[in-house]
Amino acid sequence: MTENDNIKVTVKTAEPDDPTSNSHEASSTEDSAEASASETPGDEIERVKVEAREAHDRFLRASAELENYKKRAQKEMAEFRKYANASLVKELLGVVDNLERAVASWNENHKKKQLSEGLDLTLKELLKIFKAFHVTPIDAIGETFDPSFHQAMMQEASSEHPENTVLREMQKGYMIHDRLLRPAMVVVSKLPDANSDGNHPDQTK
Repeated sequence: MTENDNIKVTVKTAEPDDPTSNSHEASSTEDSAEASASETPGDEIERVKVEAREAHDRFLRASAELENYKKRAQKEMAEFRKYANASLVKELLGVVDNLERAVASWNENHKKKQLSEGLDLTLKELLKIFKAFHVTPIDAIGETFDPSFHQAMMQEASSEHPENTVLREMQKGYMIHDRLLRPAMVVVSKLPDANSDGNHPDQTK
């Protein structure tokens, strides 16, 4: 083998497996070079301005989303703090109910006031605690029946009250702030039966 043949073999083994890859890379490099060469300083400045505006818009959107999230989190936390004691207070309502019944029963059946006064003081202390936590009783007696605050347990005919008037309260209802804690269980008026006096409006003579 001659010296010239050795040179040819060496050149052949140095070639890549894919003969088209070098041509593609070269073409891409040439395109980039051509694009860079064709872009004037003014074009480059305009491109940078567009990219800066887009980045600024993305920043503003992200800032707005973060601010909205903070407001939602603060509102949810305020709501949680406002009604955090609702479950505890609701459990204590049964204690208040029993105390009220005990006070009423003692006053009706006994002349001595010592126990009655003790029960009454205990009840007042509980109600004072309720007031501190913005728990207030619902006014029901004499009011027009409102299903948002009242729960009708029965109806009673009455000619002295308009229809759907709360006549009696079987169990007090309570609010905590502006939220219903427990509806008032009430007796609601209805119009007397037209047949009760024998004169039915549709009766003909």
